[in-house]
Amino acid sequence: MNIEKALEPPKNGLLVPDLIPVAYEVVDAWKVLIKGLAQLLHVIPVHACSECSEVHVAQTGHHIQDCCGPTSSSRRSFHSWVKGSINDMLVPIESYHLYDPFGRRIKHEARFEYDRIPAVVELCIQAGVDIPEYPSRRRTKPVRMIGKKVIDRGGFVEEPKRWCSANSSSLVDLDTYGACGLYPPPPLSGVARIAQETMDAYEIVRLGVDKLMRKYTVKACGYCSEVHVGPWGHSVKLCGEFKHQWRDGKHGWQDATVEEVFPPNYVWHVQDPKGPPLGGALKRFYGKAPAVVELCMQAGAQIPCKYRPMMRLDIVVPESEEARLVA
Repeated sequence: MNIEKALEPPKNGLLVPDLIPVAYEVVDAWKVLIKGLAQLLHVIPVHACSECSEVHVAQTGHHIQDCCGPTSSSRRSFHSWVKGSINDMLVPIESYHLYDPFGRRIKHEARFEYDRIPAVVELCIQAGVDIPEYPSRRRTKPVRMIGKKVIDRGGFVEEPKRWCSANSSSLVDLDTYGACGLYPPPPLSGVARIAQETMDAYEIVRLGVDKLMRKYTVKACGYCSEVHVGPWGHSVKLCGEFKHQWRDGKHGWQDATVEEVFPPNYVWHVQDPKGPPLGGALKRFYGKAPAVVELCMQAGAQIPCKYRPMMRLDIVVPESEEARLVA
């Protein structure tokens, strides 16, 4: 009916003052999380399947036959284990960095003009974190909209040139690329302390992202893993999932969840990391946990009580001969 509706921050382009400290806390915890995982990976062995997305935290890979990779039939669904990396623990979910989220949409032809950074970092930047290498427009006057049409966005502003190189130390701390090579192995006496700091940082990031996403809009593709931080999705045609030809490669945008922006990547919980590998016959007695939680627990950290039920710590895994006697 062409009636302008008053929008509350951040829907009108203004920052939410109460969430600015939360955004800074998430960025600081994100740095601690990356550093802690990079150090713990030198001490705790992590295995990843080269054919699928399975990850296992133990001395050896498990023998559960649930691989769905392209050559799994020739291996009878056994996994092909290789050494895991930090990207196996923290699934790299990246998003385009936007100087003005309410500006022009990213076109397919101009996709290389925008940097790809972790979605968690982009969310914090739009929530008020100032990173000189990734500037963001801070509005003083609200955006005006009628329905879904923007009638006053304060004009288009050209994105300023970055004054610093993308290889600066402040950016290296925010990305998982090459993190294991940046940090040396920790002393054995400090492994438990690093594991507890990493566990605490993981919880701060997860809870902080949940708080920020309650106010700031994040879109996710309903077909693939693409995530976009902003009031509406981009127009890059790189979706290759189900019936992408019908959509001309465009993404099917919908509101994202915390698990899509910060995936937990569940792994099997191993009660005895140095014991025999897990087998498929007793799979129903095993629990699961996020990969970071499992890694920190094996390194000596105290995990929150909310993870104990899913890890099934109160279940005694029977011997193979006793399994058939269990109801």
